[in-house]
Amino acid sequence: MKALKLFFIILFILCSCNKEEQNNNKIIFKDDIGNTITLNKSPKRIITLAPNLTEIIFDLKLDKYLVGNTLYCNFPEQANKIEKVGDMINFDFEKIISLKPDLIFITVEGNTKEAYNKFNELGLKVFVSNPRNISGIKKTYLDIAKILGAETLAKINISLRDSLIAKISRAAKNYERKSVMYLVELQPLMLAGKNTFINEYLEICGLENIAKDVNINYPIFNREEILKRNPDIIIIPDDGIITKQKILELYPEWKNLKAINNNKVIFVNRDLFSRPGPRYADAVKELFITLHPQEKDLR
Repeated sequence: MKALKLFFIILFILCSCNKEEQNNNKIIFKDDIGNTITLNKSPKRIITLAPNLTEIIFDLKLDKYLVGNTLYCNFPEQANKIEKVGDMINFDFEKIISLKPDLIFITVEGNTKEAYNKFNELGLKVFVSNPRNISGIKKTYLDIAKILGAETLAKINISLRDSLIAKISRAAKNYERKSVMYLVELQPLMLAGKNTFINEYLEICGLENIAKDVNINYPIFNREEILKRNPDIIIIPDDGIITKQKILELYPEWKNLKAINNNKVIFVNRDLFSRPGPRYADAVKELFITLHPQEKDLR
């Protein structure tokens, strides 16, 4: 009787071990909107549907797994050679299916809920990211690294970038704090609010965002409010088209702003500053050196 009892105990343990082993073979993780994704194996074919996600894949040296991305995924240069499946809003679902992705990475702000629902209807695995600040950028970066087996490299890269950010933050304390308006768009007058990674860039560089009191991520201001807040510096993401003269043609009353009178209108690379991806430290450094050219040797 005791021998029979012992047999069933051993059998139970063996069955439990086998079950645990099967579970261990699965990859289970949560995305930024709380969905649990389960994969039977490590993904070898992935699609990224936003430029920041594509940049993360290349930065982690995982581009061998990238089978599709968007028309806006243009950095690094090799990203242009990846099969294009859409423009972030409209997608060629037949092409996506034909690429047989193990996992699709999308974003809350860049992509649509309709696209997300369609992917689910098609039975495709989707990871949703939502990086709203630098911590969120690092989380997305590390999440992707964990899923694709590059966690060690990700932690090293994050540590190096955090070190640079810390140096810039310390150096910024040596300069007078100036008010700044970061114009996301000129028409309408859309600014970067306080709950954005762009606002963090400004704060690290020792600047005070004139829209820091607005809870909306990207508030729209009227012309009179800009005159009232009168920033010391204006920062505009540009594709090489906008000029100071063009701004004054649109808003002639801005000739009275401190930023205009003191020639403190700064044009920055739109892609570098608008993408919550691995180049976040590069963006902060570029802005800081633009403000303080004498810091060009900062590493």
